[in-house]
Amino acid sequence: MWQAETWDPKTIDTELGWAENIGFDVVRVYLHNLVWEADKDGFKKRINEFLNIADRHNIKVLFVLFDDCWNKDPKLGKQPEPKPGVHNSGWMQAPGLARVNDPTSWGSLENYEKDLLTTYANDKRVLMWDLYNEPGNSDQFDKSLPFLKKVFEWAWSIRPSQPLTCATWNHDAKFNNLNEFQLANSDVITFHNYSDPKNLEDEIQQLQKLGRPFICSEYMARTNNSKFETNLPVFKKYNVGAINWGLVSGKSNTIFPWGSKEGTPEPTIWFHDIFRKDGTAFSNDEVKFIKNITQR
Repeated sequence: MWQAETWDPKTIDTELGWAENIGFDVVRVYLHNLVWEADKDGFKKRINEFLNIADRHNIKVLFVLFDDCWNKDPKLGKQPEPKPGVHNSGWMQAPGLARVNDPTSWGSLENYEKDLLTTYANDKRVLMWDLYNEPGNSDQFDKSLPFLKKVFEWAWSIRPSQPLTCATWNHDAKFNNLNEFQLANSDVITFHNYSDPKNLEDEIQQLQKLGRPFICSEYMARTNNSKFETNLPVFKKYNVGAINWGLVSGKSNTIFPWGSKEGTPEPTIWFHDIFRKDGTAFSNDEVKFIKNITQR
């Protein structure tokens, strides 16, 4: 998305217009260190253009800097074509597990993070910095903890005006050390919850005990019983911000569920996403419900 060859502000403008129309006021967007390492000036120019587009649509931006999810060996240049029917088949980690596990490679990553946090430290178009998506994913577990700690240290050395966060996402005991660090060090607590409304409400009530603001930065997987109609009322009841995964069905293939196999036909019930590429909704009733609850 961020490379010069595939930069598409026209599509971004169109799709953020659809988001604005249904009452969304925040978009969570992933950056990538490789683009900065190859072309930092061009990258920052495109980031600024993205922020301008979002601002015109009255949408704040939550940027993600690093990520342990999906393909572990990211490369620049033309990306592989999506595998038909496979959820997130082309999604690339940042910086990739080899570099997460190699402290000698962190110098450039430190410069990348500090440059962006310094450049946009007082930019009111940026809501928060999500420093690291799902650390410990891809069977990393505690192996990601040293890098996570450094990512926070680098951010603290800049101390941008916007809050810093890193979302908890897995409550298995293998993630206890990561979760403890993330909860203790996030200015605003964020969490991922793709479960039913009862599970969501239980997690919200647990997080309330920490006495800090919190936002759900990933939810909504229809066939997991995490739906707009069921879960948005829970968020509204507790006054918790909520960012669903997916807006427009596209190359990420996230209308398909986790673990989907190549050649899987379009599911009757989409997993994520709201709109087709032409702007029509997966479900008009669902969009009507979203507009009603966001008062659009």
